[in-house]
Amino acid sequence: MPTERTSSGDPARTLQLLWRDSSSDRRRGPRRGLSIDAVVEAATAIADAEGLDAVTMRRVAKELGVVPMTLYTYVPSKAELLDLMLDAAYARMPRTGTAGQPWRQRVTAVAEENKALYERHPWAAAVSTARPPLGPGQMSKYEHELSGLDGLGLSDVEMDDCLTHLLTFVQACARADARATQHDSALDDQQWWELNAPLLARVLDENAYPTAVRVGAAAGAAHGSAYDPAHAYHFGLQRVLDSFAALIGRSGDAKTST
Repeated sequence: MPTERTSSGDPARTLQLLWRDSSSDRRRGPRRGLSIDAVVEAATAIADAEGLDAVTMRRVAKELGVVPMTLYTYVPSKAELLDLMLDAAYARMPRTGTAGQPWRQRVTAVAEENKALYERHPWAAAVSTARPPLGPGQMSKYEHELSGLDGLGLSDVEMDDCLTHLLTFVQACARADARATQHDSALDDQQWWELNAPLLARVLDENAYPTAVRVGAAAGAAHGSAYDPAHAYHFGLQRVLDSFAALIGRSGDAKTST
């Protein structure tokens, strides 16, 4: 799956657009009939329906009923448009109220919110945010998500590390789900395994691969396929939370000893 990345456009112009800062916009001309929000909504609708590759300035202009040159008076290029799309998606994310709940529930809520984001906007899972779009949606999301890790004895750097690890895990699961969906087949998993079972029985030597055959058979019987996205997500999330618990425990021990 090709990966786009945020913050690849003009930094000053991108921030101006993200925060809707018109103070440095000195363009003159007739009153414009569109808005940045309308452009972002049109581009997002295309991406949701057809994927991010379908989003071009020409295609968005067509959906809005304007010529491409008109669109460039609102957004300079697809690079800035991608930042606007993702930041708008962040701004619309539900913020679960978890104040007073145990930290595992708070962090789980953060994971579930991001999982829902990728289910609503599958294209977002393919976007690298190593340089995040520093708009109001991103900052509101970051502030909300950090609250799930605050007050646990973690340093500020550890809080950011834990959040980054959690979000990377959720995004990786979403990418795996998207790849599985792309490899569409007329056969479901059970039918595929039933069709190939006789061939596998002939070519797989249980004596040569005893552990692989035993474990693979057990996992397949348990999940109904070689890969169960829901199981992979829930199993992995618990391991992520366990690792956080170990770090939080060490932080508490360090504070006690001092």
